[in-house]
Amino acid sequence: MNNKTLVIGLLAFGLAVPACRRQETPPPEDGSGRPYVIGIFQSVDSPTANEARRGILQAFADAGLRDGRDIVVTTRIANNDIAEVQRIARELADGRVDLVMPLSTQALQAAVLTSRKGPIVFCAVAVPYLVGAGRSAGNHLANVTGVVSTGPIRQTMALIREVLPKARRLGSLWTSSEVNSEYYLDLARVAASELGFELVAVPVTAPPEIPGSIQRLLNEKIDVLFPMSDNTLNSAFDVIGRAAEENATPLFASFLRSVEFGACAALGLDFYDMGVKAGRLAVRIKAGESPGAIPIQSMDEIKLYLNPEAAAKQGVVFPKTVLDRSTRSVSPTRGTAGAPGPVLD
Repeated sequence: MNNKTLVIGLLAFGLAVPACRRQETPPPEDGSGRPYVIGIFQSVDSPTANEARRGILQAFADAGLRDGRDIVVTTRIANNDIAEVQRIARELADGRVDLVMPLSTQALQAAVLTSRKGPIVFCAVAVPYLVGAGRSAGNHLANVTGVVSTGPIRQTMALIREVLPKARRLGSLWTSSEVNSEYYLDLARVAASELGFELVAVPVTAPPEIPGSIQRLLNEKIDVLFPMSDNTLNSAFDVIGRAAEENATPLFASFLRSVEFGACAALGLDFYDMGVKAGRLAVRIKAGESPGAIPIQSMDEIKLYLNPEAAAKQGVVFPKTVLDRSTRSVSPTRGTAGAPGPVLD
């Protein structure tokens, strides 16, 4: 498998303009000068990217930067449309912002291709080195730095083996248009061989394909479901969660908020904390530091979240060793408006 052609595909797209979500605060008109403009750039509206954005905004508030006075924060969300990802990247690179903050591998890839000088601080990016951001944490483009979000693929599969020692066939979904998803799938293949799993992987290209792809996996008599953590799948994880419940199939994931949408267990990084970390880098660059002088950062702590209610519906019983290691226990409940919402213990 090789998604290197994605770079060429992005460059080949024209400037078609499908609708995108936009949130802006206009600059002040009191003659105090133009504030520092920061463009947050998401390729999709996903739980992970949204948590990262929330952390970024908190970092700005902690630094005393007021939106509309000291800074202007503008958010672009491309709704999982590659042509729109490229269009937004070009728009941000055309001098409309002082700093770009891509919150996905696809968004970073497009930003790197379109902005050679303007500062870029990425976050929620699994594989920055595969999309041209650099070669290592200390050897990267002069205008780029950020926080890597590589998910704990092997650790999650080891957790599955610990919880389900008799499981053999592990079913996975992955998104063929996302280089980060392919990267994770390659890691999963290696881990499956080491941990005694037979990995059955079915690709998707868009959320509407997910139900049919899950059915293909169920037809393969899988013992457990473990989708790769990517923008497409994470943005529609509730669909995967419902399928796991309806078919009593154990569902594990490698991003924490998946337990709110039906996973019985998840190992992952805290994307809010990751956003805070990236936001602090942006504050340093606003103050005059060069991105090239700041090593690319990573997250140190992997957390374990459990959903006992989902586990019961999926036929999963957690051993005491797993219960003792869990960071949080999450149970979906009904809010006042009737919409599902998490309860964190």
